[in-house]
Amino acid sequence: MLSSEPNPPVDVPAIDSAAWLHFIGAAGSGMSALVQFHALRGGRVTGSDRAFDRGRQSQTRAQLEKLGVEILPQDGAFLHHVPDRRPDAVIASTAIESAVPDLEAARNAGVPILHRSELLARYVAAHRTIAITGTSGKSTVTAMVFHLLRAGGWEPGLLTGGALTGLIAEGHIGNAWAAGARDDGPPWLVIEADESDGSLVRYEPWIGAALNLGLDHKEPAVILEMFRTFAQRTKGPYLVGQDTELEELRRDDFVFGIGGDSGCGWCAHEVRLRPEGSSFSLHGVQFELPLAGRYNVLNATAALALAHAAGLSLETMRAPLAGFQGVSRRFQELGSARGVSVIDDFAHNPDKIAAAMRAARLRLTDQGRLLAFFQPHGFGPTRFLREALVETFTSEMAEHDVLWLPEIFFAGGTVTRDLSSADLVADVRAGGRDARFAAERSNLPRLIADEARTGDLVLVMGARDPSLTGFGREILELLGR
Repeated sequence: MLSSEPNPPVDVPAIDSAAWLHFIGAAGSGMSALVQFHALRGGRVTGSDRAFDRGRQSQTRAQLEKLGVEILPQDGAFLHHVPDRRPDAVIASTAIESAVPDLEAARNAGVPILHRSELLARYVAAHRTIAITGTSGKSTVTAMVFHLLRAGGWEPGLLTGGALTGLIAEGHIGNAWAAGARDDGPPWLVIEADESDGSLVRYEPWIGAALNLGLDHKEPAVILEMFRTFAQRTKGPYLVGQDTELEELRRDDFVFGIGGDSGCGWCAHEVRLRPEGSSFSLHGVQFELPLAGRYNVLNATAALALAHAAGLSLETMRAPLAGFQGVSRRFQELGSARGVSVIDDFAHNPDKIAAAMRAARLRLTDQGRLLAFFQPHGFGPTRFLREALVETFTSEMAEHDVLWLPEIFFAGGTVTRDLSSADLVADVRAGGRDARFAAERSNLPRLIADEARTGDLVLVMGARDPSLTGFGREILELLGR
């Protein structure tokens, strides 16, 4: 696989509007954002993805092609796509294996290969960038900051992993936007800085944020070291969560949270959690948030602090925050039928799963049950998180709740497949909770719909697999029959 570790500078022409970039894995959430960003800036873009070759993600392909992106087979032939010219650079991510034909062809032909984060680092350096990291919540905070700056008329750019519902409604994929120019300096750019592959240490933003530190892709101590480097490379304010694990990264009182000590300069007060949203006060200004859950109050507080550091007043952000439409698959309600609601959520690590389940609990009546579905993503992550996942489910589930797990999601490639979701189900059942395994996921929509009764809530959780939203909609359709 392509390494994400910092390398010596790559000899590649400047990435401007005349550059031709070829993206390997163009359908991925992080990669597709870069594809769109370069295309929206007027650059030439070709891309490939094995999902496209297999006839999957046709909507994403159509939206990229609408922007002028040329989708090619992932067979190495892209080098000859334009007569007498080769791409200025090939962009790949850590997930791309060395044997992928496009990567192998680029290497053999001597075409410069940039890691996804190397290209993103160039964009960060060319803008006044707000970069947001953390093991939970970074997609939502990134989306909120972009939404607030855009509502303020600043025309910021956006590069993130989660698609904004508002941008989707405008006909876009939703995870990228090209920056507009300003008279007083470089344009603003808001990015999600990923810690999963260590790439965030490459960025030098104007404003940075480390939201929290929990168990996700790596040991917390490893992630904390990345956050230290990220803080050192941030040129201006650096926002951190109130978590004790992040105390050493504090700068003055640029800390956010709920309640808290005197050193928390951006802590929400008068928090009221409701089934459909929340309200809180920040520095004496009252805010309404159309998103449920305590964790979203934290997300909103962080976003307000960052947008204020960029120059917006709190009063001007009240109406935009109240109108924020959310992020796709972040506690997104797909609908309800027969008195049962279906929620789709990206939750995949213990903290996110606990937050989603607690937000769902706010929606339940005394008699309602939480019918949870979770699809583990990848054998390595599941092996790493197994004990914590089991502990989360056994502690967050009530006696009459039900949890279903299909087999671990496998995106392809070479990996040790020595674990099954059945092992997690056995562990949860040993903890006294009702967990059920289904070797064939296709059987589960009917089983879940048949189990559901008026007052229950179905919560679909999982990452990486773009078919999960369709899975949730299938449950909803069966409920309506």
